[in-house]
Amino acid sequence: MDLVDLIAEKRFLGQEFLTWLWWKSEERGGSVELPDSGDILVEFEKHMLLEYGEEEYEERLICSGLQSELKEARTGLQTGKKIEQARVRLVKGDHEYHVTLGATLMDFRSVRLPKTAEGSASNESGREESEGLILERIFLCEEVMKVIDDLFRLFVTVRTSDQWGHELNTIRQWVAGISNEG
Repeated sequence: MDLVDLIAEKRFLGQEFLTWLWWKSEERGGSVELPDSGDILVEFEKHMLLEYGEEEYEERLICSGLQSELKEARTGLQTGKKIEQARVRLVKGDHEYHVTLGATLMDFRSVRLPKTAEGSASNESGREESEGLILERIFLCEEVMKVIDDLFRLFVTVRTSDQWGHELNTIRQWVAGISNEG
């Protein structure tokens, strides 16, 4: 089995993760408790890509818009479509991140980090300030990667435990219950 086949075979895991994360974020009003970090805010923003089928029979649906509330995406889940990509807002403490998560490659892109304080860069103190800003940006990049890793670790822990059957039933009810909203 080559790498491409392996990625295609394990693609479902990323799609399940994004579906689980969407459900988990709505379960407690956006708050998700991470074992070592405490509560963080997870909010799915108004952009999501859904897929259905494989290869030449694949269909894609882009759901976006400020007022959409992802109703099309919710309907898509009910019809068997899978989340392939989602724009997510993560808040940990005072830091707010926006990131697009991809399911197939478990990648993230279009990362928007929290704003950092900009100083007046002049001479020697300006150089130190610049180094400080760079180090702060590196810290923020590492922090958002750790949050995403922790969320995925939490998902895998539940996914491989005896608790998964119960959680899967709850997610299915959540998906089915969505049809009664609208």
